[in-house]
Amino acid sequence: MKLRGHSTILVFVTIAWGLFWLIGLPDYYQQYATVSMLIFDIIILILLTGFLYWLLKRTPQQFRSSLSFWLAFYITIPLFIYDYLYCGIYLGNGLTFVSTYWYLSVYYIIPWILCPALIIILNHQRSDSNKC
Repeated sequence: MKLRGHSTILVFVTIAWGLFWLIGLPDYYQQYATVSMLIFDIIILILLTGFLYWLLKRTPQQFRSSLSFWLAFYITIPLFIYDYLYCGIYLGNGLTFVSTYWYLSVYYIIPWILCPALIIILNHQRSDSNKC
């Protein structure tokens, strides 16, 4: 992937983090019940899965694995850094923010599972369509 692709993904991820930060105010989602946060996470997971599937499906097969890796990277690493800067340092939680803000932390792992799974599904769909 070219530098422009990396910077584009980073900009979009940063904007998304900023929007989620604004939506989560005043207590960065701590004001909501656990059940509400579970439902919120499930909705976000469904939307993220749909978006990643759509994006990867539009990508030529020879570039899918690479893009999948970079998407997982940019969805997790920069967001972890932003969350650490805000929740860990600014709010004074240190690394314990990972458990306190579990509804964020699940997304430090999910993309690393989701992106390769989508590649497998897309490759399987392609091989099924070639059987005709």
